Amino acid sequence: MQHRIDLTPAYLLHSRPFRNTSLLIDLFTQQHGLISAVARSARGPKSRYHGQLQLFTPMLASWSGIHELKTLGNIELNGMPIQLNQKPLFCGFYLNELLMRLLHKEDPHPALFELYHQSLCLLEKNNSIPVVLRLFEKKLLDELGYGLPLKKEAKTREKIQPDCFYQYEHQHGFILCEKSNAQNIFSGVDLIAMAEEKLDNDAILQTAKRLTRTAIQYLLGNKKLNSREFF
Repeated sequence: MQHRIDLTPAYLLHSRPFRNTSLLIDLFTQQHGLISAVARSARGPKSRYHGQLQLFTPMLASWSGIHELKTLGNIELNGMPIQLNQKPLFCGFYLNELLMRLLHKEDPHPALFELYHQSLCLLEKNNSIPVVLRLFEKKLLDELGYGLPLKKEAKTREKIQPDCFYQYEHQHGFILCEKSNAQNIFSGVDLIAMAEEKLDNDAILQTAKRLTRTAIQYLLGNKKLNSREFF
């Protein structure tokens, strides 16, 4: 474990007051994953960071420390702040909460970092928001090692068929079954569309939302995501 990291790409996910003038912050970094740190003298008119610790703002961050809680050093802006308003803003909160709840500390996910950045940029444009969210959820599951096995039936390993129905079982996959309105039953045609990331109509988007959130809830256990209450 390195003692000091200098100016690596990062995003602030969350911050909260700590003692008189400091902040406890959670950073999502490109090369070091999720990092928790103390930002000393970060609050008040004499803040050493001068308002730089803002959500959805690409930055370069430095920190030091050998324990889980680091000490934040210098930071620099690494691009223009991403402007999220109204629904895109709440969606950004949702992405942040997913990362904080599901990632392990100091477990690098550089591809996920790039996906997060790209997703924020798409949210800023306010286009195809449901598609952005569903693809982020799907790829997040892949990165965590819980990717949805959308191409083959779990028991027989045969290809998913468009005219069949499948029951989703966490850690097993999709098992051939009879048609049903149960929450964990999905049509083969929808699973194929999700595998090919062809989320081009409202029906498949609703199915994708039901599936990805079912899978994510297994990982969360009894915990709830506060940001889901907004949309």
